[in-house]
Amino acid sequence: MVALIAWSLVMLVWTVAARLPALKKAGIDLSKARGGRPGGLDGVVADEAQWPAHNYIHLMEQPTLFYAVCSVLALSESGYGFNLLLAWVYVGLRVVHSLVQATNNIIRFRFALFALSSLMLVALTLHAALTVFGGFHAP
Repeated sequence: MVALIAWSLVMLVWTVAARLPALKKAGIDLSKARGGRPGGLDGVVADEAQWPAHNYIHLMEQPTLFYAVCSVLALSESGYGFNLLLAWVYVGLRVVHSLVQATNNIIRFRFALFALSSLMLVALTLHAALTVFGGFHAP
């Protein structure tokens, strides 16, 4: 969980580093700008400057389920072995997903990474459910 949180913060810094120059190039004065909605800068600044921000938003969505299921596994003393491996694979896939989305943003690669990471999350959730409701502990 800590590794994915740290990666999310890396993406936050990347977002700021990409957006500030793009805002300046677009002639947007931050001292006069007012808040909008997510995606409000799409079409205003270069797409490439938005990609890290889009990914940062994604890291605030599905991974919240990952944090919850990892907490359940840890509290039930089942966060080791195969579950630990699944968690690390999930984190690795999300990091690679971020790199793809923030650089070349090729949808078929992003989707494959998202689908694989989602399968890891499903497996972790099933193991947590079996542990909590059935007394099962993954090897």
